[in-house]
Amino acid sequence: MGSLNLIPVVDEGLGNSTYLLDLGDGRALVMDPERDLRQVRAEASRRGLSMAYAVETHLHADFISGVAELAAVEGATVLAPEVGPRGFAHTGLTDGQTVEMGRFSLQALHTPGHSPEHLSYVLLEDGDLTGIFTGGSLMVGTAGRTDLLSPEMTVPLARAQYRSLQRLMEFPDTTPVWPTHGAGSFCSAGGSGDRVTTIGAERATNPLRQADGEDAFVAALLGSLGTFPDYFLRLGETNKAGPAVLDARPRLTPLSAAAVGTLMTDGAQVIDARQPADYAAGHLPGSLSIPFRPVFATWLGWLATPDRPVVIVRGPDQDPVDIATAAAKVGFDTLAGELDGGYPAWTQGHPGAEPVSLIKPGQLIDRLQTGAAVLDIRQSGEYAAGHLPGAVNIELGYLAGNLAGVPEGPVIVMCGHGERAMGGASILAASGRTGIAVFTGGPADWASAAGRPVETGTVMAAAR
Repeated sequence: MGSLNLIPVVDEGLGNSTYLLDLGDGRALVMDPERDLRQVRAEASRRGLSMAYAVETHLHADFISGVAELAAVEGATVLAPEVGPRGFAHTGLTDGQTVEMGRFSLQALHTPGHSPEHLSYVLLEDGDLTGIFTGGSLMVGTAGRTDLLSPEMTVPLARAQYRSLQRLMEFPDTTPVWPTHGAGSFCSAGGSGDRVTTIGAERATNPLRQADGEDAFVAALLGSLGTFPDYFLRLGETNKAGPAVLDARPRLTPLSAAAVGTLMTDGAQVIDARQPADYAAGHLPGSLSIPFRPVFATWLGWLATPDRPVVIVRGPDQDPVDIATAAAKVGFDTLAGELDGGYPAWTQGHPGAEPVSLIKPGQLIDRLQTGAAVLDIRQSGEYAAGHLPGAVNIELGYLAGNLAGVPEGPVIVMCGHGERAMGGASILAASGRTGIAVFTGGPADWASAAGRPVETGTVMAAAR
């Protein structure tokens, strides 16, 4: 058996790993590719590999898959779980089927749970066990969530996940495990920051594996689940139908300030991708702050409305191709464009919105003493782990629908560093609230300055 040349390509923002496997004959296999294929293609080109196979473990809900594009552009053969007709050519696989790839072979292993059709893939080299691609089944320190299909299927799929993990535990302890979902993925039920593992490590340390029987496993798995973006509910069908193949890199069409104003009047939404300090200093009225960073795609998919045109406002140091490509990863293929010249161009003929105050720990303490309320828009699990006394928790993804739960009067919005908080502040501002401030730190920063401990628990959690 030769030396395995397996290259992980990690999307830190979505929390997923795509794997590029050198098959040793100038061809490569790509496991669970995302739509942004730039890095995968660069890795293959660097090694002189043609991508012969594009493989999926399941119908992905958290990103637009890249298998259809690899088939259309690279001529790759798509291998995927059998789920009936798809909108593109593929080979549907079921449990036990094996595909020969030179000295390698890939055997499908039905591991339902994260989704009903989910397959893991056992990789063999010259007939010897090399490792398992586990997709959204067994992950590092956890397993894939089972609540993405419907409330009625959540528990049955959790029970299926238990049996799938039992099946995977039949492999030797030394077997490498290569999950797709990992740290940062909303498809993951908790877990570790590591990306790969072994059967033995998960047998010994995975908290879900320590559960005493199926019922305890189901309770532990479901108890670890947080919320997930609403766009997860629509991307699976998009991936089954076959997403549009992007003929070229997505781009942002320049739009004049007048054109942007007309689009806004007609119902377009403006996404301001600049950093929080830039947004705070001035922004388009009604615009939504989603700072461009690795998690931009997730928050765009969660907060933006897919059936309304999207106009981007960016800073001069932000790459429009990167922004458009990130948007395409979650199904925003055709953005209306970008404000040509950025925010300064808008101010030449239009008024900006009221600035948002950015405050530091000392200023936060002062404002609390004068009666300001704190709105913590982090996930409920983050809030429960430690928050300011009296802070109300409404998760950012649900804030627009729960504005009645926001305390009246001056409000300070916070998260862990300020990025999500600015998104929350922009939602409040768009609803007509004024006197909004954003805390640029997190609970630990307040605790250090105030000399007081944070509170734990979810007594003041208003909505999730």
